[in-house]
Amino acid sequence: MPPPFEPLTLVHVVFSSRIAGGERHCIDLANAQAALGHHVHVVGSAGSAVAGALAPGVRFHGLKLPLMRGWRVAALARSLGADVCHGHLGPACKAVAHARRAARVGTLHVGYKAHHHARLDGLVCVNRAQHDGLPASSALASVIYNWAPERDAAAAARHTDLRAELGLAPHQLLVGSVGRLHVSKGMDLLIAGFKAHAPADAVLAILGEGPDESALKALAAGDARIRLLGFRSDVDQALKSFDLFVSPSREEAFPLAILEAMRAGRPVLSTATQGPREMLAGQPARLVPVGDASGLGRAIAEELARLRLLTPQERAVRYATAAYDRGNAVARTLAFYRDVMVHQAVQAHRFEDEDEAYIAQQF
Repeated sequence: MPPPFEPLTLVHVVFSSRIAGGERHCIDLANAQAALGHHVHVVGSAGSAVAGALAPGVRFHGLKLPLMRGWRVAALARSLGADVCHGHLGPACKAVAHARRAARVGTLHVGYKAHHHARLDGLVCVNRAQHDGLPASSALASVIYNWAPERDAAAAARHTDLRAELGLAPHQLLVGSVGRLHVSKGMDLLIAGFKAHAPADAVLAILGEGPDESALKALAAGDARIRLLGFRSDVDQALKSFDLFVSPSREEAFPLAILEAMRAGRPVLSTATQGPREMLAGQPARLVPVGDASGLGRAIAEELARLRLLTPQERAVRYATAAYDRGNAVARTLAFYRDVMVHQAVQAHRFEDEDEAYIAQQF
């Protein structure tokens, strides 16, 4: 194992064509590790948007076909002399398990699944509940919270006034959400709850794209207050225009969008999924039951009534976010890699000793 001061050769694996939360985490982690002097590679699908978001010091390897990805990842990791092979999201973790010559690590961006994660040497949990719920195994595990990576620098430099873009009057309150348009994110619950309970002058803006876009537009049809704005590169700027940020998800391990809303100082209303329960514990935010569109809608109405009594400046919220520091998380991830490498080496020696003892008994 390389001593602590020597650079590591790190291979991240993520099979996604588009960039969402897990992909953004992989990209920012790889970029940060390269900036520290490590030799960093990312393996993904050919043509993926991930390639264009990587820093110049990170090399991207695109696989054109999904066939035999585990074997191909293992061969590539071996040819690169990888010390660590780190999978992000289930299919990538399953492929990483084949790279037996490297320390095999996976981040549980969604949750533990035996067929994806059982053969890995190390597991990075993004919340405490994940860690406590892991099955007994020989893999090391550590809780390392994600952070909210800065979004597109060019977009951040531009001034975005979402209220003016939507034509809102000064007295109108803007409810917003950011996320993939997928059933797990619960945008259908948000739309249904908003339609039923939000005041007539409130507006709902949903930022994101995904497979449920057509169904959500159909659900919102007939209510001019609801705007599906699609993909936006200026999310950090747009968040500052929200009077209330809502996370309506049916499942969340660690929602980066909530962390971004906290960074922007926005009031947060979230369903009580696994990640938000831990992230928002003790914070000035509100949790509601999962999967209850009517309850979510009533909570939105109550929060808007409360916010209406405050000035825009008084609506700003200060959160405790020191636990989600980027530099600390990157350092802890690198330290975890080395722990896994040591553990892997100890395990290998133990198996060698057991083999030698068995052979000696036979003769």
